[in-house]
Amino acid sequence: MPRRPKPDDRSNNVERLQESLSNTMENMRETDDYLRAHGLGPEERRDLARQQEQREDAIEGFRAEIEDEAEDRSR
Repeated sequence: MPRRPKPDDRSNNVERLQESLSNTMENMRETDDYLRAHGLGPEERRDLARQQEQREDAIEGFRAEIEDEAEDRSR
Protein backbone atom coordinates (compact mmCIF):
# COMPACT_ATOMS: atom_id res chain seq x y z
CA MET A 1 0.00 0.00 0.00
CA PRO A 2 1.54 3.35 -1.04
CA ARG A 3 2.16 5.93 1.64
CA ARG A 4 0.27 9.17 1.28
CA PRO A 5 1.59 12.49 2.45
CA LYS A 6 -0.15 14.12 5.37
CA PRO A 7 -2.64 16.78 4.34
CA ASP A 8 -1.47 20.36 4.68
CA ASP A 9 -2.86 21.46 8.06
CA ARG A 10 -2.35 25.18 8.37
CA SER A 11 -4.92 25.66 11.13
CA ASN A 12 -2.31 26.28 13.82
CA ASN A 13 0.36 28.08 11.80
CA VAL A 14 -0.17 31.42 13.55
CA GLU A 15 0.20 29.82 16.98
CA ARG A 16 3.32 27.87 15.96
CA LEU A 17 4.89 30.97 14.44
CA GLN A 18 4.07 33.02 17.55
CA GLU A 19 5.69 30.38 19.73
CA SER A 20 8.81 30.40 17.55
CA LEU A 21 8.87 34.19 17.70
CA SER A 22 8.56 34.11 21.48
CA ASN A 23 11.34 31.52 21.80
CA THR A 24 13.65 33.53 19.56
CA MET A 25 13.02 36.70 21.54
CA GLU A 26 13.74 34.84 24.78
CA ASN A 27 17.00 33.54 23.31
CA MET A 28 17.96 37.11 22.45
CA ARG A 29 17.26 38.28 26.01
CA GLU A 30 19.27 35.40 27.45
CA THR A 31 22.19 36.16 25.15
CA ASP A 32 22.09 39.85 26.10
CA ASP A 33 22.11 38.88 29.80
CA TYR A 34 25.01 36.52 29.18
CA LEU A 35 26.99 39.21 27.36
CA ARG A 36 26.49 41.64 30.25
CA ALA A 37 27.39 39.08 32.92
CA HIS A 38 30.52 37.56 31.39
CA GLY A 39 33.77 39.00 30.24
CA LEU A 40 34.13 37.60 26.75
CA GLY A 41 36.88 37.86 24.23
CA PRO A 42 36.39 39.76 20.98
CA GLU A 43 35.84 36.61 18.93
CA GLU A 44 33.13 35.32 21.26
CA ARG A 45 31.44 38.72 21.30
CA ARG A 46 31.54 38.84 17.50
CA ASP A 47 30.04 35.35 17.22
CA LEU A 48 27.24 36.17 19.64
CA ALA A 49 26.59 39.49 17.88
CA ARG A 50 26.28 37.59 14.58
CA GLN A 51 23.79 35.19 16.19
CA GLN A 52 21.79 38.13 17.51
CA GLU A 53 21.63 39.66 14.03
CA GLN A 54 20.37 36.37 12.62
CA ARG A 55 17.73 36.25 15.34
CA GLU A 56 16.64 39.80 14.50
CA ASP A 57 16.22 38.75 10.87
CA ALA A 58 14.26 35.68 11.96
CA ILE A 59 11.98 37.82 14.14
CA GLU A 60 11.18 40.07 11.18
CA GLY A 61 10.40 36.98 9.11
CA PHE A 62 8.19 35.48 11.83
CA ARG A 63 6.24 38.70 12.15
CA ALA A 64 5.67 38.90 8.40
CA GLU A 65 4.59 35.26 8.26
CA ILE A 66 2.25 35.68 11.23
CA GLU A 67 0.65 38.65 9.52
CA ASP A 68 0.25 36.70 6.26
CA GLU A 69 -1.17 33.65 8.01
CA ALA A 70 -3.58 35.70 10.14
CA GLU A 71 -4.76 37.54 7.05
CA ASP A 72 -5.21 34.25 5.20
CA ARG A 73 -7.10 32.77 8.15
CA SER A 74 -9.56 35.68 8.19
CA ARG A 75 -10.57 34.97 4.58
